Amino acid sequence: MKNSGAQDAVEQLNTSASLPEAAVKFQNVSFRYSEEDGFALKDVSFEVQKGEFLCILGHNGSGKSTIARLICGLLEADKGKVETWGLDPSDRDSVNKVRAHAGIVFQNPDNQMVASIVEDDVAFGPENLGLPREEIGRRIEWALGAVGMSDFRHSTPTRLSGGQKQRIAVAGVLAIKPDILILDEATAMLDPKGRKEITAVAKKLNEEEGITVILITHFMEEALLCHRALVMNKGEIALSGTPEEIFENGDALETFNLCLPQIGEICRDLNGGGMDIPVQLYPEKLADEIAQKLASAGPFEAAPAPEESPDKTGGEWDIDISDLSFTYSKKSPFATHALKGVNLHIAEGEFFGIIGHTGSGKSTLVQHLNALIKLPEAEKHYKKPKAKKGEQPPSEPRIRIGAFDLSDKKSDWRALRADVGMVFQYPEYQLFAETVFDDVAFGLKNLKKGISEEELKQAVRESLGAVGLDYGEVADKSPFDLSGGQKRRVAIAGVIVTKPHILILDEPAAGLDPAGKRDIMRLLHSLHKSWCRTVIIVSHDMDEVAENCTRACVLSDGRIYACDRPDKLFARPEELESLGLDVPLVEKLKKELEKCGVELACGCKAADFTRAVLASYGRGGANA
Repeated sequence: MKNSGAQDAVEQLNTSASLPEAAVKFQNVSFRYSEEDGFALKDVSFEVQKGEFLCILGHNGSGKSTIARLICGLLEADKGKVETWGLDPSDRDSVNKVRAHAGIVFQNPDNQMVASIVEDDVAFGPENLGLPREEIGRRIEWALGAVGMSDFRHSTPTRLSGGQKQRIAVAGVLAIKPDILILDEATAMLDPKGRKEITAVAKKLNEEEGITVILITHFMEEALLCHRALVMNKGEIALSGTPEEIFENGDALETFNLCLPQIGEICRDLNGGGMDIPVQLYPEKLADEIAQKLASAGPFEAAPAPEESPDKTGGEWDIDISDLSFTYSKKSPFATHALKGVNLHIAEGEFFGIIGHTGSGKSTLVQHLNALIKLPEAEKHYKKPKAKKGEQPPSEPRIRIGAFDLSDKKSDWRALRADVGMVFQYPEYQLFAETVFDDVAFGLKNLKKGISEEELKQAVRESLGAVGLDYGEVADKSPFDLSGGQKRRVAIAGVIVTKPHILILDEPAAGLDPAGKRDIMRLLHSLHKSWCRTVIIVSHDMDEVAENCTRACVLSDGRIYACDRPDKLFARPEELESLGLDVPLVEKLKKELEKCGVELACGCKAADFTRAVLASYGRGGANA
């Protein structure tokens, strides 16, 4: 017998044509998570019209996700009134109808996985709506195709990468064909191609099927897709208007821990250097403005290209990887070839980037570097495979990091992990202890035996200070009572407390607001300058790599596709786009300028581009 609530939801779903014009109404809504906490929302009022594409921006903890949960009835307002399609989502009799209309995709896909097979996970929502089996099958096929995951229909979600899981989570919500689609940082873990695909799906559903879309994001550029944007600050609506109107308030955004899109910052810096450029939000329009200004200034000589710094050579803590292959669930039906003969050299002193599409093998590669995944020869019961008759024996993978040979089963793994620190995706999920002090001290106590209590306290104090936290304020607190940004800093402190020579971070800025991202990158540069010899970051953000890395490699389908300095790497946009990647904004601007007959010889950093334009304009002196 079908659930009566589900039957009611299906009936309501089939009468969506008669839904009220206001998809969502908030009337003087306030909410807090506990009596001890301050208000997550304070007297918030707004409406989302049927068929609208709304963007909600705001710093971490500003109240964005709270709004999403109130819309779907996952939370109940303390004060005020919430309506979703005219229904009260906090009413037990209405909540099933509300959830048939409003689907939400969360930031972390692991929070939404319910089945052991991808197609079962996607089918969960339609099954609970009581839809016929044939219709469920059609919806699975359509939803997986929409997010580019049709080939993974029979895979196990736990064996997918973070970005692949996120696509499955989006597909699971699309399968119920909601009238309101809420994306709560749903693209945070996707590669550039994946982000474009998901936002393109949302835009298409909005334009062609009239689905109301609420996009919660930290990617300022994504806001340009929307009809209207709200900026949240400390639980209140700080700004409201079109994306263009919002981004005209660049100074105000910075007071809310946000920032202009990078293209807006370039416009502002060009104006500051004496070039009267109106704020533009699209590369082709800004390039056209710059070309007109340069033409009006008369003949000019292109700014000289910056001098190339020599590539790093051998050092005490070089990393050398050769013939590295790895297969998950080898000799099983779920076998996945994650790495296929990787050869890579990372010199001591580099700030190195690893980029690649979702599932390209990035996380698998870096987990080999501190033996979280050991080479076959390093396993206790390893037996060298015999060569087939008439064939050469297969090459054995090798990894050498400084004095450590990771193919030697007698290697000191404890010493290796003290010298090669690893910070995972969502590092705050590494927290587990009762106090911040115990959490940060855990690794040091276990990796460096015999350390005195006084040395331990001093090391924890220095580590917390390095990440911008006050020892006296946080040491005795529970890490779970801290804000999201503070949790991430504590997690990083727990890794750097051993002062590793090499620090590896897998998507260190994912899910952070713009100010948080800047703070994390500044922290990494500070550590790199002071005592950390090599920093390696895995990132989907091409501008992040362009602005910070001395060199980067591109992984594609488990192989190294290219390895070079960012300016050379990103000068191949067509190739990168074919791999599901993107290029930094500066490279897009340079290409658009070339179409206008302007060639700039500069790197791929925004500051280099601005200096080159101002120098060509003839005003590059003190103002630049």
